Parts: sequence; structure tokens; C-alpha cells
Amino acid sequence: VNSHINNIQDFNSVRDFITKSEPEIIFHLAAQPLVRKSYRDPIETWQTNVMGSLNILEAIKCSNHKSLLVMITTDKVYQNNEWEFGYRENDPLGGHDPYSSSKAAAELAISSWRSSFCGNLEHQNSNVYISTARSGNVIGGGDWAEDRIVPDFINGIFKKEKLFVRNPESTRPWQHVLEPLSGYIKLAEMMYSENQKFCSSFNFGPNLSSNKKVCELIREMNRHFDQDCDIQVSETSLHEANLLNLQIEKAYQYLNWFPKWNFEKTIFRTVNWYKLHYEGESALECCLSDINEYQRN
Repeated sequence: VNSHINNIQDFNSVRDFITKSEPEIIFHLAAQPLVRKSYRDPIETWQTNVMGSLNILEAIKCSNHKSLLVMITTDKVYQNNEWEFGYRENDPLGGHDPYSSSKAAAELAISSWRSSFCGNLEHQNSNVYISTARSGNVIGGGDWAEDRIVPDFINGIFKKEKLFVRNPESTRPWQHVLEPLSGYIKLAEMMYSENQKFCSSFNFGPNLSSNKKVCELIREMNRHFDQDCDIQVSETSLHEANLLNLQIEKAYQYLNWFPKWNFEKTIFRTVNWYKLHYEGESALECCLSDINEYQRN
């Protein structure tokens, strides 16, 4: 593995690295992914999520070899109407908070890039293929990010820290990180073999039974420990969606992709990762254990 750390806001550096490495497939996951941080620093959020994505698109625009881009956005790109039913890929985009709106803007920019510069016309490049993947509320072992429910809960258990919960009644489509990752890989595979047919947007989410409230997520995690986490509900004036879920029929029909793990299995594998890690297993061993289990299903 050749690891190169870069800043996607630095176009010249991004372009030089892509030109040198000549990638056939790019999975773009770099982002400012936190809603509350986007309120504190909206300009940085937009610069990273929109202009950072455009820097990658521009860097690959003149590729002289087959180049596939799977651009990862989020389930929060949709104009959220607090519907009971899930959002489809052709539903209107929107976003109340700076994070969601920046991701929706990235989707519009990516779609424009695909329409303008991919194809066989004089100003287009037939070597470049672009899709977007929308998933969210991804959980799993190894997440130590700030302001996220699972690592905050784990810190509450193992470090005796308080868990501050903002919206315990909000419903989210919880899914294990391996689920959408398998979808991204499948999408790239189909793009490589079938080309333009798969150059569009795809939702990757769990089955409806995994759409659970935050408080239900916490109760399920608590079941795997002898002691309960010290939970406090915190007040916030910042807007976050209360109800959100995705329709995933398109991924099933086009990619033959579907989620493998139910809510209980997802929580067990997530919690078990941290347990094993605190007992001395390396992050690599914990991740390989999850991958092997996922591939057996």
C-alpha cells in the first residue's frame, strides 16, 4: 500500500498526485462530516465538501485512460420533509444545516460535471465515469471521531465519561460500515464492466427494521455491558432532522446489493470490536474479524 496524505482543498497537489498515480478507480470519502461542527465553521465545511470534491473532478477531467470515480456523499442530501417513507435517488435535494446543504451542493456539482465533461462530444472525455453514493448513520468499530453517538457511548463505558444525547427520539437508518463499503465496491465493479449505465446516484442503507430511535440504539448497546452508560439529555438549539430513512431498491435492482446484517447483529459487531480492542487485540485484528464474518454471510 502506497499511502499519501493530502489536502483535497489544495488543487495543485491533488492534480499532481492523481496525474502521477494514474488511478483507474477513485473512492472519494474525504469530508467534513459533522453537523454541529458545520454550524461552527460553515465556510470550511463548504470548502472541503464542495470545492474539495470539484478539485478531484477537475484533476481527473483530462484522463487519458479509463478512470472511475465513486463520490461518497450522505443520506442527508435530501430535502428533509420528515416523511415516514424513505427517500429515493430522484427526490429533491436540500439541506437545512451547513453540512447537509454542502453535501447537496456537492451532488449538484458532481451531476453537472458528469453531464458536461463525460461522454463523446468534443468538449467531453469518454474515459471518465462518475457516480455518487448516498449513505449515512454508519457505525462500526474503530470510530473515535468527536461528537458521534457510538464512540461517545464507548467512552462512557470504558472511560467513565458522561454520554450527552441531544435527540434521543430521532430516528436514523443505522448500518454497519461494511454494508455501504461493499456497495461502493460493487458499484465500482459494475461501472468498470458496464460503464455509463451505472453513472448515477445510489442509496445504500439498511432494511427498514434497522430504522431505530437514538434511545433504542443506546439501549441495544447497553445490553452488551454489565454496567450502564451515564446518559444525560442535553438541550440544543441547532436543527437536526428527526426522521430519516432511505429507499434502496435501486441498488438492489441494478447492483444486486442488499444489506446482510440486521440491527441487532450490527450493534453486536460494533460493540464487540471495542471490547476486543480494549482486551488487547489490534485494530487490524478486530477489523479483519468483522470482514471475515461479513463475507461468511
